[in-house]
Amino acid sequence: MKQIPYGRHFINQSDIDSVLDVLNSDFLTQGPQVAAFEKAVCEYVSCKYAVAVNSATSALHLACLALGVKEGDFVWTSPISFVASSNCALYCGADVDFVDIDPISYNMSVESLREKLIRAEKEGKLPKVVIPVHLAGLSCDMQKIADLGKEFGFRIIEDASHAIGGEYQGRKVGSCQFSDITVFSFHPVKIITTGEGGMCMTNNPDLEHSMFRLRSHGITRSPKEMTEAPDGPWFYQQLELGYNYRMNDIQAALGVSQMKRLDQIVKRRHEIKDYYNQILADLPLKLPQESLDSKSSFHLYIIQVLEKDLNANRKEIFERLRVSGILVNVHYIPIYHQPYYQKRYNYSYSSFPEAENYYKNVISLPIFPELSMEDQDRVKEAIIKPIGHQVLF
Repeated sequence: MKQIPYGRHFINQSDIDSVLDVLNSDFLTQGPQVAAFEKAVCEYVSCKYAVAVNSATSALHLACLALGVKEGDFVWTSPISFVASSNCALYCGADVDFVDIDPISYNMSVESLREKLIRAEKEGKLPKVVIPVHLAGLSCDMQKIADLGKEFGFRIIEDASHAIGGEYQGRKVGSCQFSDITVFSFHPVKIITTGEGGMCMTNNPDLEHSMFRLRSHGITRSPKEMTEAPDGPWFYQQLELGYNYRMNDIQAALGVSQMKRLDQIVKRRHEIKDYYNQILADLPLKLPQESLDSKSSFHLYIIQVLEKDLNANRKEIFERLRVSGILVNVHYIPIYHQPYYQKRYNYSYSSFPEAENYYKNVISLPIFPELSMEDQDRVKEAIIKPIGHQVLF
């Protein structure tokens, strides 16, 4: 039986050739391709600066460091995301809290954010940074979040790991119009890939400079930054504790090649979304909702199982799909459910009712450029066909 993953990279011969060119060149790392990739993404999203790194997790960490997140600070994010969205603040010694989600977009609820900010202001515990997550590629309502940022004095990192190629208010996600820094991911199941990789976007030259230096051990080779005159052209100084978060030229060359097809890839994902919407419309499922002021990149196609009407719960539908060779997934288990977070903070599940309701019902169906209509028909058939006495394992 052919297995259908929930996501898959999309590599063509041009991508392969671009990597081979690097392998045959003088530079495998710290060469010209990283800068070329950064330039390509800057031009695409209309942002001034980019810092390419080895993962989106590294990018989130650098973003927090550049904004001065430290022990004693509070950072808020969405509970419906991968743990990296909150771990980045813990790496800096800060404390983490979560803002409940909107029941339609599944993104951070602006209303819940405002209510939480009002309470936090009274308690003297306002966040230093808020990290909205563009789940499945759909932008959060960034203008309203930015307005709250001005009112309550917090900085903003957009976790756009799912969202390159998406749009908000007619501009590409990553323009940083309403944020200090935006982070992209180039993991193999994302919209475009560099194998592993991430990128920080910003319009602030000081933030760019800080992240640029921190990604490479905190080292400078610029005499203007040094504490003493250099001994010679070989001289360098470590000015702060940085990290080896660099992206290599092999990865970056793949990214440059993939960027040339980004709009085509997003268009194809919308075609797949449209066909799902057509064939699943008669089933008791809640399908993804789109916003009038946003265009999702559709990294994920998330449904909610309406158990009462379907006469099956999420687990049963999940098992039907898995035993049919359709490797669906759930994005995500709320971060505050994780044992590490519970042990550290003892969050109350009842504080996040929308996140709890979301988690009980959702399944991510396969979506990637090479998914065929026949594959999608097979997904529908598996949803409605009972599995009898079969079991998942």
